Amino acid sequence: MIDAEWLYWACGLFFLIGAGFSYRRAQYGGAAFWALLGLSFCYSTFVVNKTAPPWPLGLAVLVIAGLAGFGALGRTTIATTGQADRISAANTLRSKLFIPALMIPLVALIFGTMIVSIKVGGKPLLATGTATLTGLGVGAIVATAVGLVLLRPAGGVKLTLPLVEGTRLLQSIGWAVVLPQMLAVLGLVFANSGVGTAVGTIVSAILPKGSLLIAVILYCVGMALFTIVMGNAFAAFPVMTAAIGWPVLIQGFHGNPAIVFAVGMLAGFCGTLCTPMAANFNIVPAVLLEMKDRYGPIKAQLPTAGPLLVCNIAIMYLMGF
Repeated sequence: MIDAEWLYWACGLFFLIGAGFSYRRAQYGGAAFWALLGLSFCYSTFVVNKTAPPWPLGLAVLVIAGLAGFGALGRTTIATTGQADRISAANTLRSKLFIPALMIPLVALIFGTMIVSIKVGGKPLLATGTATLTGLGVGAIVATAVGLVLLRPAGGVKLTLPLVEGTRLLQSIGWAVVLPQMLAVLGLVFANSGVGTAVGTIVSAILPKGSLLIAVILYCVGMALFTIVMGNAFAAFPVMTAAIGWPVLIQGFHGNPAIVFAVGMLAGFCGTLCTPMAANFNIVPAVLLEMKDRYGPIKAQLPTAGPLLVCNIAIMYLMGF
């Protein structure tokens, strides 16, 4: 049986390699940041198996946040191809450039729909609930191999090239690379600490009795605002669903759960378009594309976010009940 733990260990080893690059450049703060992050990925396996205490992970998260907050990572420049070489390669490959990126979801889809049903000796080949994650990891490896074949870098194909370029991107992104994971955990903390119940109490006090439209507006706008604050619609979803979605819209107005919650998530993504907290959508792409204005994606997305939120409110009100 193949478990997905190998993917976490691979991510951990990659971060440790990034720590080695930072150490060689005498960036000791960055080296500590990446080393702690890499070790956390590997150590988590033992915590999940309850063979190691979880408190070192919590301590590591505090140190990681401290290093990022005090700017200990610094900035570095790792040599890579020039702009002329990139433009030449893009003109040569054109749409073929998207093939490596498309390989990742394609392989994940194959694992999630076909390989998940394969059994060896009467037992499933993949561990329960890990098919998509395992497919994602295998897809990333396949995409890397396809990319090397397509690009045929000068000097021949070297297995160290993906590590060097990956580390360069990692150093460029910096601390923002861990922000999505931190925000997702924050959503669970908020939900378990009763924030959803508190918000629900406030909403119940101000919501006019029997007003479906106002309830729909509060849920959709709340999803967008919480996402702007928390940076992740998946983090906002448990809070707003516990506050308004389930008790008011489903139990109170007998809404269709599939439509209400699906449109509610889309309303949350309207907030994703507007916030730098959604680092993996807005800040990280700006860094990867080397944009002069790091907030350029947000400025370009704002005119879309508002009308899209209005459309989601209308769809939920007309089709969800």
